[in-house]
Amino acid sequence: MKGDNTVEREETLALLKQHVTNKNLVNHSIAVEKIMIALAERLGEDVALWSLAGLLHDIDYDQTATEPLLHGRVGADMLKEHGGFSEELIYAVLVHNHVHGLPRLSVLDKALYAADPLSGLIVAGALIHPEKRLAPLTPDFIIKRFGEKAFARGANREQIATCSEIGLELEEFITIGLLAMQQHASEIGL
Repeated sequence: MKGDNTVEREETLALLKQHVTNKNLVNHSIAVEKIMIALAERLGEDVALWSLAGLLHDIDYDQTATEPLLHGRVGADMLKEHGGFSEELIYAVLVHNHVHGLPRLSVLDKALYAADPLSGLIVAGALIHPEKRLAPLTPDFIIKRFGEKAFARGANREQIATCSEIGLELEEFITIGLLAMQQHASEIGL
């Protein structure tokens, strides 16, 4: 049974904030949400579903930060227990953490996996810019940073490059992500 994602965005944001206390992590989740919305629009997918997946992918991080082997699994269990979320969304939250060794089956799974570290790369780009904002960044700026291994080491380049699994070249993927985040910079805090 897939479920129907009966939980609305505002309720979902409140649920996230109930479980995630770090403002930067909430902002990261919102950034991933915005990237996922833009990707869903570009790929002709379910925007509401992809939005929720982006927003909720790290819902368990406060509980699992010191136990990365549990990250995603605890989140999936939290969403099942809450109710109202589809199996497709719950599975995407589970498999966004590669340590579980589960296959990314759907386009949603693959997009979330690639979008998660992209948001971190883009935020790192904003933080090194003199203005410390998203607005002045260009796709070329982020692509150049992508090639610098010492820059934003936590943003897994191999994981970002899996955007090819959803039919996007790296440059287009980065451009979509950057534009999505720029359009919602105030909500993301940059």
